[in-house]
Amino acid sequence: MELKLIRTKKDYLAALAEVDRLWDAPAKSSAADQLDVLTLLIEQYEHAHFPIADPDPIDFLAHIMEARGLTRKDLEPYIGPRGRVSDILNRTRPLTLEMIRKLAEGLKLPAEVLIRPYRLRQADEKLVAA
Repeated sequence: MELKLIRTKKDYLAALAEVDRLWDAPAKSSAADQLDVLTLLIEQYEHAHFPIADPDPIDFLAHIMEARGLTRKDLEPYIGPRGRVSDILNRTRPLTLEMIRKLAEGLKLPAEVLIRPYRLRQADEKLVAA
């Protein structure tokens, strides 16, 4: 396959098929180099045509807790006492910049995801922007 920019869906599908063909190429071979270039071209096309929005910060935090087997108590060093952790996870209180810094550093989480705006629950259970 000739290496070129991926501009159409047809080009994209052809590039994916070529990646599949080259997948087991020996390291440091010309086929492996071609595979590397193709994956970069595919990544650029996918980024432009199939963007993935950053997750909601609280949903992301809940996912991290589940994936790593963390409990609410495990978040206390980063967020504060049990009640504050509960308020954050129940969306009644927003994450502060200090909490975001501690979570990012302590749990190695991307701060750019945690700092995104998200909706909070009010006493009447409506969601409002944070």
